[in-house]
Amino acid sequence: MVALLKVPMRLALLALLGLTVTARPATWSLATRGLVEDPTQDPFYQPPEGFENEAPGAILRTRNVISSFFGLIPNPVEAHQILYRTTAVDGSAISTVTTIFKPWVPKTDRFVSFHTAYDSASINCTPSYQYQLGTPQTSLIASVEMIIIEIYLAMGYIVASPDYEGPDAAFGPGHLEGMGVLDGMRAVSNYHKKLGLDSASPMIVGAGYSGGAIATGWAASLHPTYAPELNVKGWVAGGTPANLTGTLVFIDDTPFSGFIPAAIVGLSAPSAYGAELTPVIDSIITENGREKLDFAATQCAVADLVGFFDQSLFDTDIQTLGAGILQEPTIAKVLADNTMGVDPNDTPTVPMFMYHATQDEIIPYSDADVLVDTWCSRGASVKFTTLEAGGHATSEIIGLPDAISFVKTAFEGKTESGCSRDSKLTDSLNPLALGLNLEPLLVQLVHALTMLGDQDSEMAQNLSVLDKTVST
Repeated sequence: MVALLKVPMRLALLALLGLTVTARPATWSLATRGLVEDPTQDPFYQPPEGFENEAPGAILRTRNVISSFFGLIPNPVEAHQILYRTTAVDGSAISTVTTIFKPWVPKTDRFVSFHTAYDSASINCTPSYQYQLGTPQTSLIASVEMIIIEIYLAMGYIVASPDYEGPDAAFGPGHLEGMGVLDGMRAVSNYHKKLGLDSASPMIVGAGYSGGAIATGWAASLHPTYAPELNVKGWVAGGTPANLTGTLVFIDDTPFSGFIPAAIVGLSAPSAYGAELTPVIDSIITENGREKLDFAATQCAVADLVGFFDQSLFDTDIQTLGAGILQEPTIAKVLADNTMGVDPNDTPTVPMFMYHATQDEIIPYSDADVLVDTWCSRGASVKFTTLEAGGHATSEIIGLPDAISFVKTAFEGKTESGCSRDSKLTDSLNPLALGLNLEPLLVQLVHALTMLGDQDSEMAQNLSVLDKTVST
């Protein structure tokens, strides 16, 4: 954990040294809007009366913001935020925010939709809040992934990063997250004139890793039926949690079990499955279990990992059904509904690149492997790269050059149809993999993520130390 805490200073130095490869024009200036304590106190996040009557993706409110590196150093790019109308699991109207970053010399016919892995059921961890200057940086994952956004910006892409979990920070429900992504794309397209985009139908590529791949995978699945008018050219998903049940069982009673209470809170949110799931949870949860859920509802990912470190959901000290919780009818149905590839109608119709490490210690490789086979059997075009070395965090780096190459190829319309598979046998990365001009950014990303250690086991050790420190 000490290593993790060094990351903000490294990135602050990066920004101070001017290595962000985007220059600030003479007309650029800082806004003076004061930052509120959390999004619940910010009127911008509250939808106007009657917003339910607007179409999904409709713009409800806009503003300019100052984005930053780890809340400390202003990021000298133009940044906008849009409050837009999207859709809850039950089909009702909800609203959420997307943050748009515009480089100074943008490509005006396209944008990247980047789905950061905020992996939390707390509204304070939403990207739109964490990206702003002066925000307490409690969502470390989103902060680190800001460097990936910088890489896309350096390539001239406008980048939109939606709060795809919606107003309740519903972590886990794929349909809600997928619709949040697609409606965010609609909102950016509707905002095209302000952004200088050439048309209301710009080319789009969506990308996300880990928790962000839940949103990406479901957006790809729902695109043909929910938002077929969007000019999506491709999707990139790495470390994909294709099966929530498989992921739950895989990380239970491990250093990463802290994601489980956050997902329970997220799935039980009013905009997700709260009406069905909350009564069941209330009937089986113990006092200790309730404390764990209440904690997860207010914390970001790192704190969640510490708060439920090496604990098991199946412990009757947490809930009274023990191992039988997965067979409880309502819970079983919710988990089944959030398994990618179950419904044949939810099959991507534009090219997709997926990558996953066989030794991923958080998201099971086998579930992603099955999903690829399922989608390919239904006619999808998927390129799947298996990473034979490295763990979950390091794989985000190892797969990044291929992911960015795929984004470029998708925008050029040169992706191949059909399915293909390949493997990478190394966990090393050439710092020049993205080109000389992007080397500083890639090096900083490597520092931020690979310090987790071989197969990311060092992260588990650091969390163990921190857990003992907190407990004493």
